[in-house]
Amino acid sequence: MSVASDLRTKTADQLKDRLLDLKKEQFNLRFQRASGQLENTARVRSVRREIAVIKTILGDRSRAAS
Repeated sequence: MSVASDLRTKTADQLKDRLLDLKKEQFNLRFQRASGQLENTARVRSVRREIAVIKTILGDRSRAAS
């Protein structure tokens, strides 16, 4: 299953919690990259994309509700 289809099965609260975790991870990855300690550079991209998917799903749900 893809990341998007897994996320679509979660509730809005679960998605918001995951979004918060990803934002914290993204913050830490930025610091690691700036200090030259980042090992897995591909993780920056995957975190950014997962954040975008979650925001898209939450936006779709809020538009569908209204």
